[in-house]
Amino acid sequence: MLRVYGKRNKYREVPLNVTARAVLTPLLAKPGDAEAHLFPSEKTGTALTTRGLGYLVAKYAAFARVDDLSPHDLRHRFGYQMAARTPLHRLAQIMGHDSLDTTMLYIKGTARDLQNEVEKIAWE
Repeated sequence: MLRVYGKRNKYREVPLNVTARAVLTPLLAKPGDAEAHLFPSEKTGTALTTRGLGYLVAKYAAFARVDDLSPHDLRHRFGYQMAARTPLHRLAQIMGHDSLDTTMLYIKGTARDLQNEVEKIAWE
């Protein structure tokens, strides 16, 4: 489980899939200070800040030639992908939403999704 403190210091626990666990387990198994941060700032050694995370995402997005990508964009993409296969009440819990109305944003189709759906009934 990933323990997350979100907006307004709201606490929730988020399960990690097998891929995330495989990547993170070796990092957690390192001997040393139990108070060490999993993702420390290179400059200060303290916990990576929101701004620092944004900088890293932008840096690697530019490296991958992906324009205008933020941590929030990644969160939104995660929610969108999960909404395709997860009941909304569970997704709301994972995303930390108090209201299903907020989670409903992730099931709203994009223009591309809607176009793909109407193409399914095209007459040839």
